[in-house]
Formats: sequence, structure tokens, C-alpha cells
Amino acid sequence: MDFATIAKRLPWARGVTLLSCDANGLLAVEKASGVLSHPNKKADQAKALVNAVYDEKRQAYQILDTEREVRTELFLLNRLDSATSGIVLLSLAETTATAVLKAFESKKVKKTYQALVFGSPRSGPPLWKDRISVKKAQGGLRASTGGGLSAETKLVKVEPVPGMPPMCRLTLMPVTGRTHQLRIQTSKRHIPIVGDRTYGDFQKNKLVTKKGLKRLCLHCVGTELEYRLGERFVRFKASSKAPF
Repeated sequence: MDFATIAKRLPWARGVTLLSCDANGLLAVEKASGVLSHPNKKADQAKALVNAVYDEKRQAYQILDTEREVRTELFLLNRLDSATSGIVLLSLAETTATAVLKAFESKKVKKTYQALVFGSPRSGPPLWKDRISVKKAQGGLRASTGGGLSAETKLVKVEPVPGMPPMCRLTLMPVTGRTHQLRIQTSKRHIPIVGDRTYGDFQKNKLVTKKGLKRLCLHCVGTELEYRLGERFVRFKASSKAPF
């Protein structure tokens, strides 16, 4: 049985769509807002990408057989916040997972996001540079600018959205991958992401909620990379359309 067939038969959660799977077991899925990249506790299993046990040490979902033995392992290669939708990478082969994680470490993975924001970016350099620090807060992690690690994001495109309050759709390419990076960087520039309950504009969020927009409007629309298996270099690309 090939990897593509195995991928189609995995117990994907509601709100998860298989986008593609290559011959080496690398696959891309699209997750909806509200789906967890992995369960934080046993009770979260039904809310995660796959309805299966998650091994935190191996960073892999484990599909068990009738004897409770591991039949299939699915390695999680990157994560999105629960509220963020879009592309997540996984692998059915440990050797491929290791190779892709090395590509992440070498910054050979390009990710593209679209965000719906209140307002419009002021003119300035298309490369946003900040320092972001992260601390534990009630209910999870909280990021803030000042101190911490360097965070860089390329502003690729700005598309005005008609209506009130004024909004724009931004295309963003993060150079680094810090916790809540895009959310905190847009907020700092006074163009918070629509529906952001942590760093956003709460009054404006109420207005759009009344119009039926009840989610964080941040979506990973593209992921492309090159990874090495033995002496071969393999290219992989996945795309998705923002649902807002």
C-alpha cells in the first residue's frame, strides 16, 4: 500500500482536509479554525487533527491496531494555533520527517499567510522587524514586543476590503517562526487581525461578530520547501485558499 492510500484512510478529524501526499510520505493538510495541531491533554483528542493517540516525546500521532500496538505513526512537522487555519505538514515516514525538520532548521521552508486586518498598513519598509518575548499566561502563552527573540515578517501584498469598519487583506511571509508572531506584529502596527481575542481590537471585533465573522482571520495559504533524502533533493508545495 502506498503512502497516498494510507493517508486517505487515516482517521482525520472533522475540519481537516488532506491536500497532498508525496511518494516519501510527506503530506499537507488544511485545518479549520478551532482544530488543534495536537492534543494538549487526553480530553483534547477529538479536537485535534487526527483522532488518535499523540506521543509528545516522538511528536507523532499513533494509530493503533486491535491489539493496541502501533500500526501507523504520523509525525507532526509544524503547528498552527488552534484559532489559525490553513496548512500543516505531517509525515508517515520517520526518515522523511527528520529530513523536513532539517529543512525547517535550515530555513528552507517558505510559508505564506493571509490575514484580514482592521485599518491599513502605513507606508514603511516591507520587512517588519521586532523582538518578541513569550511568557506563560492563564489559558496558554502570551507574546509581547520588546526583548526576547528577533521576529521578521515580509509584507507581500495589501488588498483593501470594501465596507465598514475599514479592513485590508494582507499577504505575509514570516522569515522567523515565533509564538503568535503575525498576531503581535500586526497589533503593534495598529492593524490588528480581525477576530483576535488576545491582541485585537475588541470593540471592532464585536461589530464584525454581529455580521457573522466569528473567527480569527489568519490562514496559512502556502507552504513550499526542499528537503534532502540521501543524495536526492525533493521539492514539495501545497496551497490553500483563505476562507475569509
